[in-house]
Amino acid sequence: MVIVEVLTGKTYPIEILPIESRDYKLISKSRYFFDWKEEKNQEVYKLIIKGQNDILGLVSIERIPSEWRVHIRLLTVSNENVGVNKRFENIAGNLISYVAKIAVADFGELACVSLRSKSSIAKHYIDKYKMNITGLTLSLEVPEIINLINQFDND
Repeated sequence: MVIVEVLTGKTYPIEILPIESRDYKLISKSRYFFDWKEEKNQEVYKLIIKGQNDILGLVSIERIPSEWRVHIRLLTVSNENVGVNKRFENIAGNLISYVAKIAVADFGELACVSLRSKSSIAKHYIDKYKMNITGLTLSLEVPEIINLINQFDND
């Protein structure tokens, strides 16, 4: 999995790792848009460039086995990587793809990934990641999950 530096096109290999308790000291609401300390009791992952410590994106998930689903509770990209002047692209896509791999590992061909999006960004998720509107949430199921994994997982 890689992210791309927008100005140069250079790719950087990334790692997505479980967040550690000491990471919460580095995560400010001003840089990551949410109070991530509220997610301390959830399953949270961070995206970093391999060999570096700077957290570029975060995702909090909830596994819902009775529905063969992994729900994205919260997803964010650091503020310098949002919008037209972002430094790196593909951070959110890699995080969603990682969650999709968890869903497939847990639930196989029945896997589903869902999230509840702000209305202002829902169209972006639908257009870029091929998510479907499913009531109050957006979701991905097989085969879209496999297509997303194939798009972002270059390992």
